[in-house]
Amino acid sequence: MTKENKTKETIPETTEVALDPYKIIKYPLSTEKSIRQIEFDNKLTFVVAREATKPQIKQAVEELFKVKVVKVNTHNSFKGEKRAHVKLSPESLASDVSADLGLI
Repeated sequence: MTKENKTKETIPETTEVALDPYKIIKYPLSTEKSIRQIEFDNKLTFVVAREATKPQIKQAVEELFKVKVVKVNTHNSFKGEKRAHVKLSPESLASDVSADLGLI
Protein backbone atom coordinates (compact mmCIF):
# COMPACT_ATOMS: atom_id res chain seq x y z
CA MET A 1 0.00 0.00 0.00
CA THR A 2 1.25 3.47 -0.80
CA LYS A 3 0.43 6.59 1.07
CA GLU A 4 -1.15 9.43 -0.81
CA ASN A 5 0.72 12.70 -0.68
CA LYS A 6 -1.47 15.36 0.75
CA THR A 7 -0.67 18.75 -0.67
CA LYS A 8 -1.59 22.01 0.93
CA GLU A 9 -2.70 24.88 -1.20
CA THR A 10 -0.25 27.61 -0.31
CA ILE A 11 0.78 30.84 -1.93
CA PRO A 12 4.45 30.85 -2.93
CA GLU A 13 6.50 33.34 -0.91
CA THR A 14 7.97 34.94 -4.01
CA THR A 15 4.65 36.28 -5.28
CA GLU A 16 3.13 39.30 -3.60
CA VAL A 17 -0.62 39.27 -3.34
CA ALA A 18 -2.14 42.71 -3.65
CA LEU A 19 -4.55 43.08 -0.77
CA ASP A 20 -7.01 45.86 -0.05
CA PRO A 21 -5.36 48.44 2.26
CA TYR A 22 -8.51 48.47 4.38
CA LYS A 23 -8.16 44.73 4.95
CA ILE A 24 -4.44 44.99 5.81
CA ILE A 25 -4.78 47.77 8.41
CA LYS A 26 -7.48 47.03 10.95
CA TYR A 27 -7.23 49.98 13.34
CA PRO A 28 -4.67 52.33 14.96
CA LEU A 29 -3.45 51.54 18.44
CA SER A 30 -3.70 54.28 21.07
CA THR A 31 -1.81 53.06 24.11
CA GLU A 32 0.41 55.22 26.28
CA LYS A 33 3.51 53.84 24.58
CA SER A 34 2.16 54.37 21.05
CA ILE A 35 1.25 58.00 21.83
CA ARG A 36 4.80 58.54 23.13
CA GLN A 37 6.18 57.07 19.89
CA ILE A 38 4.03 59.46 17.86
CA GLU A 39 5.40 62.46 19.72
CA PHE A 40 9.08 61.53 20.02
CA ASP A 41 9.92 58.91 17.35
CA ASN A 42 7.54 59.89 14.51
CA LYS A 43 6.03 56.37 14.56
CA LEU A 44 2.47 55.13 14.21
CA THR A 45 1.23 51.81 15.58
CA PHE A 46 -1.49 49.76 13.88
CA VAL A 47 -3.14 46.41 14.42
CA VAL A 48 -2.87 44.66 11.07
CA ALA A 49 -4.03 41.44 9.43
CA ARG A 50 -2.02 38.41 10.52
CA GLU A 51 -1.14 37.42 6.96
CA ALA A 52 0.10 40.91 5.99
CA THR A 53 3.79 41.29 5.19
CA LYS A 54 5.99 44.31 5.87
CA PRO A 55 5.98 45.49 2.22
CA GLN A 56 2.19 45.18 2.11
CA ILE A 57 1.84 47.17 5.34
CA LYS A 58 4.18 49.86 4.01
CA GLN A 59 2.23 50.13 0.76
CA ALA A 60 -1.11 50.27 2.59
CA VAL A 61 -0.01 53.05 4.97
CA GLU A 62 1.48 55.10 2.13
CA GLU A 63 -1.69 54.66 0.06
CA LEU A 64 -4.19 55.40 2.83
CA PHE A 65 -2.50 58.33 4.55
CA LYS A 66 -0.41 59.80 1.68
CA VAL A 67 2.84 59.70 3.70
CA LYS A 68 6.34 58.32 3.13
CA VAL A 69 7.22 55.25 5.22
CA VAL A 70 10.86 54.64 6.19
CA LYS A 71 10.59 51.39 8.15
CA VAL A 72 8.05 48.82 9.36
CA ASN A 73 8.54 46.62 12.42
CA THR A 74 5.97 43.95 13.28
CA HIS A 75 5.33 41.70 16.23
CA ASN A 76 2.60 39.37 17.44
CA SER A 77 1.02 40.36 20.74
CA PHE A 78 -0.08 38.04 23.51
CA LYS A 79 -3.68 38.71 22.53
CA GLY A 80 -3.07 37.03 19.17
CA GLU A 81 -3.05 40.16 17.06
CA LYS A 82 -0.27 41.39 14.80
CA ARG A 83 0.98 44.93 15.45
CA ALA A 84 2.98 47.10 13.09
CA HIS A 85 5.16 50.01 14.20
CA VAL A 86 5.52 52.28 11.17
CA LYS A 87 8.29 54.91 11.15
CA LEU A 88 7.52 57.87 8.92
CA SER A 89 10.01 60.06 7.07
CA PRO A 90 10.86 63.47 8.59
CA GLU A 91 8.72 65.35 6.04
CA SER A 92 5.65 63.28 7.06
CA LEU A 93 4.62 63.97 10.63
CA ALA A 94 2.98 61.19 12.64
CA SER A 95 1.27 63.80 14.81
CA ASP A 96 -0.61 65.16 11.76
CA VAL A 97 -1.80 61.68 10.78
CA SER A 98 -2.77 60.83 14.35
CA ALA A 99 -4.72 64.09 14.64
CA ASP A 100 -6.66 63.14 11.49
CA LEU A 101 -7.35 59.71 13.04
CA GLY A 102 -8.46 61.32 16.31
CA LEU A 103 -5.76 59.76 18.49
CA ILE A 104 -4.40 63.00 19.92
